[in-house]
Amino acid sequence: MTQPVRRPPAARVRRIAERLRELYGVPAAPPHRRPLDELILTVLSQSTNDRNRDVAFLRLRERFAAGSGGAVSWEAVRDAPLEEVEEAIRPGGISRVKSVRIQAILEAIGEPLSLDWLARAPVEEGRAALCELPGVGRKTAACVLLFSYGLRDVPVDTHVGRVATRLGLLTPKAPFERLHDEMLALTPPGMELELHLNLLRHGRRTCFARSPDCAGCALARMCPRVGLPQRSAQRSGRTTKATTA
Repeated sequence: MTQPVRRPPAARVRRIAERLRELYGVPAAPPHRRPLDELILTVLSQSTNDRNRDVAFLRLRERFAAGSGGAVSWEAVRDAPLEEVEEAIRPGGISRVKSVRIQAILEAIGEPLSLDWLARAPVEEGRAALCELPGVGRKTAACVLLFSYGLRDVPVDTHVGRVATRLGLLTPKAPFERLHDEMLALTPPGMELELHLNLLRHGRRTCFARSPDCAGCALARMCPRVGLPQRSAQRSGRTTKATTA
C-alpha cells in the first residue's frame, strides 16, 4: 500500500514557489472563459506535443467555424461524420481515438452544448460533472476549471507530478487521484496557476524524466533527491572503513 508523504510545511512550499518564480516569472495567463475549447484542447494534447495539439485545434476550428468570429461550432463537430473530425485533427496523433472521444464528450454534455455554468458552480460540483464525461479525469477537469475561470484546482501532468514528487511534496507512485488531492492541499490559494506552470516548465527544462540536470538545477539545495548519492557514498565509505578496521 502506498504510504502518503507527510504534508510539507507551508513555508517550504512557498520557498519552492518563490525560487521557481525567480527562474520563470509569474505566468501571464488570465482566464479565457472558454471552457469547452479548453476541454477539447486538453483531449487533443494527449500523447502529443503542444505544437501538434495546436495545429489540430486550428484545423478543427477552420473546418467547423461558427461564422466569422473564429470560434468553433461544437454542434457542428458533434454532428459531423466521424471521418471529418478525424481528418481535421490528424496532426495531433491517434486521431481516430480522439475524434471518437470528442464526439462522445459533446454528446454527453447535451443541450445546451455549453459549460459556461462552471463559472457559477462550486468547484467540487464542476469537477464532479466534468469527470463524469467520457474519458475525462482529474487532470483534464482541473485544466478546464483553472485555465477557463481561474478556479481553485491544480492539474498534475507527468512533468508536475515528477518534479513535485522528487521535491518530496507528493507521494511517490500514488494514483493520479491522490496526487491531485495532495497538490491542491499544499498549493497556497491564489498560486494554483503559477505553481502548476512553473513546475511544468522546470520539468521540461531541467528536471527531465531520465537524466535530470541536478548539477545545474536551481532547486538542488531544496531537493531530497540530489542528496541521495552523497548520503549513499558517505554510508558506503563508513562501511568500508568499518570492514577494514
